[in-house]
Amino acid sequence: QVQLVESGGGLVQPGGSLRLSCAASRNIFRDYPMGWYRQAPGKQRELVARISRGGSTNYADSVKGRFTISRDNAKNTMYLQMNSLKPEDTAVYYCNVAPPRVMHWGQGTQVTVSS
Repeated sequence: QVQLVESGGGLVQPGGSLRLSCAASRNIFRDYPMGWYRQAPGKQRELVARISRGGSTNYADSVKGRFTISRDNAKNTMYLQMNSLKPEDTAVYYCNVAPPRVMHWGQGTQVTVSS
């Protein structure tokens, strides 16, 4: 079973940037499309960015133009570069395959955007 571990979250002011990382215990990226998801308090978990096995990307409208998903197959790591952060981006961020599998949900990493 592949383990996915998210990191890189933190507290940032509006307009700031963060880069999240998702480390996989083995190279899963060649086998599955991958996604970054987030869950804000009182809301359902949502997909914010997706990267296909071939490397094409898709984004939720709410983050398009501000977030960039990428991966480094050699490092078994996926990234989410988040720029121009807004308070509404505050959430716990998770990585998983796309569509997600229950077995791959990790602890996530908290992102808080606040002045």
